[in-house]
Amino acid sequence: MNRKHSLKLGLVFSVIIFLIILASGVISALLAISLHMKVFSPPNNILYPILNLYAVSVIVGTTISAVVGKRILSPLVKFSGALMEVGKGNFNIQLDENKYHIDELKEMSQNFNVMVRELNNIETFRSDFIANVSHEFKTPLASIEGYTMLLQSDNLTDQEKNEYTKKILSNTKRLSNLVGIILQISRLENQGIIAEKNKFKLDEQLRQTLLLFESRWTSKNIDLDLDLDPITFYGNEELLMQVWANLFSNAIKFTPDNGTITCTLRRSDSFIITTISDNGIGISEDVRKHIFEKFYQGDKSHSSEGNGLGLALVKRIIDLCNGTIEVQSELGTGSTFTVKLPY
Repeated sequence: MNRKHSLKLGLVFSVIIFLIILASGVISALLAISLHMKVFSPPNNILYPILNLYAVSVIVGTTISAVVGKRILSPLVKFSGALMEVGKGNFNIQLDENKYHIDELKEMSQNFNVMVRELNNIETFRSDFIANVSHEFKTPLASIEGYTMLLQSDNLTDQEKNEYTKKILSNTKRLSNLVGIILQISRLENQGIIAEKNKFKLDEQLRQTLLLFESRWTSKNIDLDLDLDPITFYGNEELLMQVWANLFSNAIKFTPDNGTITCTLRRSDSFIITTISDNGIGISEDVRKHIFEKFYQGDKSHSSEGNGLGLALVKRIIDLCNGTIEVQSELGTGSTFTVKLPY
């Protein structure tokens, strides 16, 4: 709560206390005078009015303070109880925001509900993250274990031994890659800025990235349509290489044989705009909403190659570059990823 709201709340309590004292004093004085005039007739006997005044003041003031204080402190008591529930791990508790007439108490309830919802989302994400990591590790480990047991057989041919060995190496590489990406995302999420920067040719980097996948796009007879303006960019060359590698890898993977991948590079007044398009299977609207989340895969069966971390890594790197990434796609028509980097 900021200083303005704190002063306002203090003023409200001061006014309430003043009104309680004023009301109890006026009521007590009126009752004391009335009782003195009716019961105690000797005018020189002043002790009884004073005693009556104090007694009635204590009773009336205590009663009014108890009633008003209960209405004021009741939300604080509920808030304290709600905090205890949150401390026990209950992130589903919510306070009634419309029950309070004081703005500060209503704002406090709203902020508490927002906090609990965020904690609940974090807890859900943590649980999903652990489950996804366990799943991604379990599959290659099971394959490695299975093929290792098969290699112990004495009746295997050389071809079978080579095949099983390749399977083990493939799953070992998959595990190594998974661990590397998880560690890199974790490091980047705890990193606020990119320190290591240098000038490099962005158009040349895009061409070099595509050459890394030459065997893949040539085997599928994919046509490449490049339209790249010569642009020099100041940034982290290694991190941006991972951005293009992930985007090109996905484009090649989901583009059918004899398909087309288009890449353009342009510069506007404030941004460098890179688009990577394909005419592949496309992405549904539901998948597009979660496409940059960690471990999210449109293929729920996990039958396709990948672990759902590539685009999450891309999004984090682009965020660190103070850029944006957007995707436009429809099922059956292909996808277009647009990356905007500040120039």
